[in-house]
Amino acid sequence: MTSIEAVFREAYGRAVAVLTRLLGDIDAAEEAVQDAFLTAVQRWPVDGVPPSPAGWIVTTARNRAVDRMRRESTRTERYVRAATEAALLDGPGEPTEEEGIVRDDRLRMLFTCCHPALAPAARVALTLRLVGGLTTAEIARAFLMPETTMAQRLVRAKGKIRDARIPYRVPTGADLPDRLAGVLAVVYLVFTEGHTASAGDELVRTDLCAEAIRLGRELVELMPDEPEALGLLALMLLTEARRTARVSPTGELVPLPDQDRSRWDTALVAEGQDLVRRCLRRGAPGPYQVQAAIQAVHSDAATAADTDWRQVVVLYDHLTALAPSPVVALNRAVAVAEVDGPAAGLAALAGVELPRSHLLPAVRADLLRRLGRTAEAVEAYDAALALAGTTAERTFLRRRRDESAAPDRSEGT
Repeated sequence: MTSIEAVFREAYGRAVAVLTRLLGDIDAAEEAVQDAFLTAVQRWPVDGVPPSPAGWIVTTARNRAVDRMRRESTRTERYVRAATEAALLDGPGEPTEEEGIVRDDRLRMLFTCCHPALAPAARVALTLRLVGGLTTAEIARAFLMPETTMAQRLVRAKGKIRDARIPYRVPTGADLPDRLAGVLAVVYLVFTEGHTASAGDELVRTDLCAEAIRLGRELVELMPDEPEALGLLALMLLTEARRTARVSPTGELVPLPDQDRSRWDTALVAEGQDLVRRCLRRGAPGPYQVQAAIQAVHSDAATAADTDWRQVVVLYDHLTALAPSPVVALNRAVAVAEVDGPAAGLAALAGVELPRSHLLPAVRADLLRRLGRTAEAVEAYDAALALAGTTAERTFLRRRRDESAAPDRSEGT
């Protein structure tokens, strides 16, 4: 990844959030930030990367916005815009009292995009773009839909904000709980894309994981009595704790049963488990809390063989009642296979559909391999390989496929 690409990953969401606060217009903010990155592409290879790349992007975008305002203003508008231009040139400054209780620019943007006037799916997609800085292709993969469909959804969402004159403003304290579900969904999807990237050479995008956890901590600080905010943070911490053990020295995916648990981050595990206990004491379980409890069961086991899979199945049953989805059904089938055998796991997959994800054929392939149904396993591995987005996942799947096919080759020689 080039320096400019790395800065884009790190700074795009923050820059758009800052410029939106200053300009009051999401489209104008995005355009100004995109202009700034185009300028960086032209200048940085010649002049070198500036000492503060993210700050350079924000400053350049702000100056471009001012220039555009001056060009497009009429004589009568110039007097009205003068104060705005001065504020832009003075920089972001400190949060003022009317900005409300959410102080962080990206967190404010996140709550703003989760306005009730937008459809829930549009809220998630728009905030993934504006806060997480994900590309349209990455968001489309997160939603398991074609990229063109997602592009249209993003255009419609921004058009709704413009046409309905939805202001860029911080919600009041009373509005925050109603927007929490959408905000939690966005933060979790940002983390999910970081934990297992949708495409590229690297399995993990640490920048997105760190940003999602940072936002999760901000949400818990902002709303300490919301158990689902606690649950989401616990879920992310317990999952992040395994990051260094998920990839081999050669860059290959290491599945949970094969991970060296001594490489797990014990501090993150302890913090996550403490949050799970806090959630349990509240007695109001929600989907993120249940998922965090599942991860806590895994983190309690000293070895893979020590995992209480029956408890995991019970928790997945509870999660299915709270928030049924194909991904939940898939993970439940994996747990069922550990308790009752691969045939039972395969039966639990009946009716599950994930047409644009490699996960379903990959799990089917593993269960078929364990059942000795080699030809079917190889076929399923090939289907998974065709859908896998990262090099690490493809390398792992290819090795498993070749290992499964090896007995057939030996019998034919």
